[in-house]
Amino acid sequence: MATTAAPRLKARPAIPLPSRAAQTGSTTQQIVDAVTAAVIERRLMPGTRLAEQSMAEIFGVSRTIVRQALNQLSRDRLVTLEPARGASVATPSAEEARQVFETRAMLESELARRLSQTITPAQIAQLRQHLDEERAAIARTDVPGRTRLLADFHVVLARLLGNEVLAELLGDLLSRSSLISLMYQSSMSAEQSQAEHVAIVDALERRDAEAACRLMGQHIASVERNLQPLSAPVDLAAVLRPGLQLAS
Repeated sequence: MATTAAPRLKARPAIPLPSRAAQTGSTTQQIVDAVTAAVIERRLMPGTRLAEQSMAEIFGVSRTIVRQALNQLSRDRLVTLEPARGASVATPSAEEARQVFETRAMLESELARRLSQTITPAQIAQLRQHLDEERAAIARTDVPGRTRLLADFHVVLARLLGNEVLAELLGDLLSRSSLISLMYQSSMSAEQSQAEHVAIVDALERRDAEAACRLMGQHIASVERNLQPLSAPVDLAAVLRPGLQLAS
């Protein structure tokens, strides 16, 4: 899937986690951050059981703290809570996936159009730096890093437009897109996605509103078109423990 208050997760790209992530330094928020990061970086599969006792042991906290985090993640639609069955990572339906990408296409195409009319040379330089970071992560096969950077690109655009509400909304949608991409696995390569980002920035630099709008719509449609069904089990402790090293 996005806040400026500290503390934040360390060793991450410039854009923070979506929505309310990193707004507080509480243990509850650290758990939310770790799960959200695992989703964004495509390490935590849809449908994975999030047993309270297991998570309490992983994070060294009480089940009450874990329950609070799961409730927040449920509000963010990243976790499903079911009576008698407990919590699990959300499993978006095909229809929900269609709606998420349709919403992104509507929002982000207009975002690109408007940004092309106001973007400054300094903002173009910031985007070029982000593209360099994407390329570097791809070159060193840093899968979590490149996944986060490729998602962050879209939030960066909203922030450059000066619309924090849109940035947070896109952060939430990107988190859900990451779940969808995990569940249906994208055959689209990181290199292809990065190349499309470059084309969008080129259009923004030319202040070509129609091209920027069209390229963004094509990019999001390309991501959706390359989704294929996939399902696989996950070792919950192995996925979430790295987040503990990142949380402040």
